[in-house]
Amino acid sequence: MKRLAAGLALLVLVGGAAYAWRATRPQGPGPGFVSGNGRIEAVEIDIASKLPGRLADVLVAEGDPVRAGQVLARMDAATLRAQRSEALAREQQARDAVAGAQAQLAMRRSDLAAAAAVGVQRESELDAARRRLARSTVLAQAGAAALQELDDDRARVDGARATLAAAAAQVQAARAAVAAAQAVVVQNRSAVQAAAATTATIDADLRDEVLVAPRAGRVQYRVAEAGEVLAAGGKVLNMIDLQDVYMTFFVPEAAAGRIALGTEVRLVLDTAPGFVVPAAVSYVASSAQFTPKSVETASERQKLMFRVKAQVDRRLLARYPEQVKAGVPGVAWIRVDPARPWPAALALREAP
Repeated sequence: MKRLAAGLALLVLVGGAAYAWRATRPQGPGPGFVSGNGRIEAVEIDIASKLPGRLADVLVAEGDPVRAGQVLARMDAATLRAQRSEALAREQQARDAVAGAQAQLAMRRSDLAAAAAVGVQRESELDAARRRLARSTVLAQAGAAALQELDDDRARVDGARATLAAAAAQVQAARAAVAAAQAVVVQNRSAVQAAAATTATIDADLRDEVLVAPRAGRVQYRVAEAGEVLAAGGKVLNMIDLQDVYMTFFVPEAAAGRIALGTEVRLVLDTAPGFVVPAAVSYVASSAQFTPKSVETASERQKLMFRVKAQVDRRLLARYPEQVKAGVPGVAWIRVDPARPWPAALALREAP
């Protein structure tokens, strides 16, 4: 009986303590506010190799802060440097070919000018022969010149015509040679552009062999070590952006309809319960989650949950970069009734 009485007394004490704890524990800021549990998250960036190759060096360690543009790792670029030397040699060969083609073009233009001059000379000779024939014809009709002389003049005219035709053919041939030389120049210039493009491509690949931080942040993991051979896209490091930090949580359907983008959010983290982190709503899901596909009753509609994303104030992140840690759990509070003031427990104050 004594043991039974003692057990009953103990149950009464435990029950009373539980009741007192439930009666006195914090119940939140009350109506007009909604909360959701979540974890601090940050945008993650994978630093990876663009091309396959051997990792030459990793210059940072896990946990190191990095700035935008900082060199984080280097790939072995010996093969690319050899390819660049070959591409430069081909580019120089193409430029030399252009110079040779331009010299040939100049020569062909000189030949065209000479052929044109010969053509002018042959036209003059034909004109003189025609005038002499005309005079001989008049003299022969008057009996003042022999018929043989008239025949000789006619032969001279015919010869001058043939010579002029040959000169014209030479001019046409010289023009065709000039056009062909111009085509060779254009072709060789295209080869120079192609070689230069190849060199530029290799230069871009060489720049990509130096892995840099695309933005400021902190190294989270070292995935590969120096000496390892990586495939294209092989991960070397994983870093987080310390200026893009947020918490994702879920709220009931009734509250989701009252939350607008930019709504003020107060975050209370488990690791620092006395410090309230300011944030703002940056995303509200357009469809519910954790609910059946077909919702038939009002009680089921109360189970609708919408995902909300709260972006932490960037000014605060810039002031305390060392305190930013992803994965920390906490509670997000949203004021859905603007008429209600924030309670003292959620007042903003400086971090310790």
